[in-house]
Amino acid sequence: MLQYIVSGEHSSLLALGGILFAFIATVYTTAKLCQYLPKDAGREFAHDGKLSAGKPRGAGIIFVLAFVASAILFVPMKPELMIYLILIVISMLTGFLDDASEKPWGELKKGILDLCVAVLVAMTFLHYNDNTIQLALFHHAMLEIPKAVFAVLIVVLVWVSVNVTNCSDGVDGLSGTLTIISIMTIYVVDRILGTGEDFSFLILLFAACILGYLWYNATPSRLLMGDAGSRAMGLFISIAVLKCGSPILYIPIALVLILDGGLGLVKVGLIRAFKIRIMTKIRTPLHDHVRKVWGWSNTQAVFRFAIIQIILAVAVVYGIGL
Repeated sequence: MLQYIVSGEHSSLLALGGILFAFIATVYTTAKLCQYLPKDAGREFAHDGKLSAGKPRGAGIIFVLAFVASAILFVPMKPELMIYLILIVISMLTGFLDDASEKPWGELKKGILDLCVAVLVAMTFLHYNDNTIQLALFHHAMLEIPKAVFAVLIVVLVWVSVNVTNCSDGVDGLSGTLTIISIMTIYVVDRILGTGEDFSFLILLFAACILGYLWYNATPSRLLMGDAGSRAMGLFISIAVLKCGSPILYIPIALVLILDGGLGLVKVGLIRAFKIRIMTKIRTPLHDHVRKVWGWSNTQAVFRFAIIQIILAVAVVYGIGL
């Protein structure tokens, strides 16, 4: 909105203002509204889960809405971007309603909602973009994928990203920190490849809003993002990596999230579908294993997981720049 008022020569100042607005708006609204959020009951099976009891839960609704407001104010809105914002809000709201519910929603209900959002992302992306992807780590080779196959792959990408990010939310600041590292890596990739320019500034705004939330969530946390935040973050990561033109980079760019949250999904899926039990000595999510079995503190878990993902990010950026 504001970009239509401010002249082009002041666009850099507008961008700086947008980032500051996103951060300050998140901090301010969180301070004012967190008292109205539902309270966490403590998770019985999570390591130190009872320590979360009584804290405001579902804070994702605050930083996601702050992000949407910032995007509308400071980003030129195209139909494609507007649809993505709506889908992010939908994903956030489904998570928030689950956070606020006295009885947690069933996996089937959440799975169907995730599938619907993933299908809408696939339809939107393929309507506004072509079905060619860049293999950025393989001499920037181009690969054209049949649209039907690409649609299925997008649905899988979105579903995986939403759920592994959701499952990684269990240590103060962990999923938010890893998400910032992942999306900022995508931002750098965008700048190197010259792709996703219409989406790249949204990445900066989203990162600023997560930082506003982390202002309150550093150990010991004062509130919890809940599914409202983690599901929206997972969806945003998947859209961002699609818009960078090289979605296969999702694997190294979000590898720590994938392993932390995904191993548990694999274990449960194999047990329920085939009665196969694997990794019986590994506690999932991995952030519970390293704290309960290896004796890491919450701070050590966040820092060490973040360090691993930063190393991967540096390797990806270097590999693309060759």
